[in-house]
Amino acid sequence: MKKNLLAALLATLVVSGAAAVEPFTVRDIRLEGIQRVEAGTVFSYLPVKVGDTMTDEKAAQAIKTLFATGFFKDVRIEIDGQVLIVVLEERPAIAQIDFVGLKEFEKDQLIKGLKEVGVAVSRTFDRATLEKAEQELKRQYLSRGRYAATITTTITPLDRNRVAINFNIDEGETAKIRQINIVGAQAFREKDLLSVLQQKTPTWISWYTKSDQYSKQKLSADLESLRSYYLDRGYLEFSIESTQVSITPDKKEIYITISINEGDRYLVSSVKLAGDLTLSDEEFRKVVKIKPGDIFSREKVNEST
Repeated sequence: MKKNLLAALLATLVVSGAAAVEPFTVRDIRLEGIQRVEAGTVFSYLPVKVGDTMTDEKAAQAIKTLFATGFFKDVRIEIDGQVLIVVLEERPAIAQIDFVGLKEFEKDQLIKGLKEVGVAVSRTFDRATLEKAEQELKRQYLSRGRYAATITTTITPLDRNRVAINFNIDEGETAKIRQINIVGAQAFREKDLLSVLQQKTPTWISWYTKSDQYSKQKLSADLESLRSYYLDRGYLEFSIESTQVSITPDKKEIYITISINEGDRYLVSSVKLAGDLTLSDEEFRKVVKIKPGDIFSREKVNEST
């Protein structure tokens, strides 16, 4: 059987061989090498149909298009007379995902996070996507303050062109908060502001409360608590200028610096009621928690509303 071989490299899509293919009319298309991918799926992506005129350009486009699906790690086109033969090597499918050393998270929680980056059972296995998955796992642990966590991935080939992925995790210890500084505070003592925060430097009861364990989510909540503290005391223009979190080289201690701008403190000059009032102005004012002359308080405004 005499065949003219067209080989296209993924990076260059260069047609190789002694001579270019003479244009011809495709009388039939045959697929070889598919195991899990349906033939109909391949044909739906293939830009060449029976009856089309085959050229070097269409061959290169066909290979490029099939590679772009992500289903295949090798694509070749061969020609036997007027028959177009598409030779495919599928990427393996992910059959199972397991974790070793997992304590900090529920397995389902991590499985959900991995699925969002493209790694899930029945999905096509891809090394680049797996690297994203490892980064996602690392991000999850960083959010819990486990900066020393390490992840080693093992890929085990299975039958029917499938693989099992095993994440071996050493969670390490949660980084402890060694110091918290609030820069720019003038109206209130730093000690009073620190008492508002959920995260704190170690105390005798930290082993129970875990308040000295750094968490990105807890820090976000603490910043909102700090903002509320000022807004409830008249500082309408309060803002958090920056937040810096640094960690020691051994990844065991955290230093937090919060830079704030207090702005001016505001008093209430007047309180007005407007709109379609079904009761008298006097009746409404009985439930208004904030009065003229009071220091502005977002909390009291919300209660009144």
